[in-house]
Amino acid sequence: MAAHAKKEPTPAPTATSVTDPNGLGGLSVETVSYGPQQRQQMDVWWTPDGVKRPGVFVIHGGWWSSGDKKYMTEIVRSYADLGYTVFNLNYRLSGDAPWPAQRTDALDAIATARRHAERWAFDPANFVVVGFSAGGHIAAAVGTYGDGMPGLKGVVGLSPIISPLRAYTDGEKSTDAYKRKLRMAAIKLAGGCEPKGKCSRVWASMEVAWHASRKDAPMLTVHSQDEFVPPVQSDLLKQMLGQVGVPVTVITAPGTQHSSPLYREPGVAERVQAWIAERIG
Repeated sequence: MAAHAKKEPTPAPTATSVTDPNGLGGLSVETVSYGPQQRQQMDVWWTPDGVKRPGVFVIHGGWWSSGDKKYMTEIVRSYADLGYTVFNLNYRLSGDAPWPAQRTDALDAIATARRHAERWAFDPANFVVVGFSAGGHIAAAVGTYGDGMPGLKGVVGLSPIISPLRAYTDGEKSTDAYKRKLRMAAIKLAGGCEPKGKCSRVWASMEVAWHASRKDAPMLTVHSQDEFVPPVQSDLLKQMLGQVGVPVTVITAPGTQHSSPLYREPGVAERVQAWIAERIG
C-alpha cells in the first residue's frame, strides 16, 4: 500500500450537518483527504450518535478518465439514510496516473477510514464496497486484491467492467460506439499500451477474475441484458471465484441501461440494498 496511507486525513474545517426532509436531521458530512493528490479525497456521511455502524464505500464511474463523487450524492445519501456510515470516493483518473493507481487509491481510502473509524462511528470489521461502471471495476479489483481484506463483507458492481481485456477485444471490430470508446479507455488505463509485450503485466493486473482467492468477499453484479458492458463480463468472475468457494450473484435486467441509470431501474436499488443488508445488517 502506498506510503501516504499512513498520514492523517486532512478534514474540512468543520463537518456539515444535513437536515432530512422530515426535519429529523442527525447526519453529518465532511470531506477529507486520504492522500496528497487533489483527487485523493472522499466525502464521509455519518450519524454522530456514538453507535458504531456498518460502512458503505461508493466508487463513481466515468471510463476511468472522468466522473466525480458529486454525481453519487443522491445514492450516497440513500445509504446514509439507511443508517450506514458512507464514504464517497474520488480517485486519480487514468489521465493522472495509470493502473494500479486507482485500486491503490481505493485501498488507501479504506485504510484511512479504518484508522479513523471512531471519528466517523464506523465499524471497520463490517463494510461493503459499491462501484459503478469503471468504479465497479475498481471495487471488484479491491475485492480480489490479495487473499481477502479484513472486514470486507461484500462487493457490488453496477455494470462493472470485470475484464478490461474482454472490453479491449469486444471493441476492436464493434460498430457500437460505446464499446469502441471502452476499448480506448482500457488502453489509456493501462498507460497507453495494448495487452502485449512489456504491457502484458499491467493488463494482467487489471483482470479482476485472475486474482480470485478463497478469502475474497462475495460479489453481486448487475448488468442490463443489452448494454455495452454485457453480463458475460461477470461470467468469468463467477466461474473463477466459484472454483475457490466464493459466491458471485449476477443479476441481469432487461434493456440497455448502464451504471447509475441501471441502478435507478425499478427494483434494482432494492435488490442491491437487500443484498447488502444480508451481509452487513
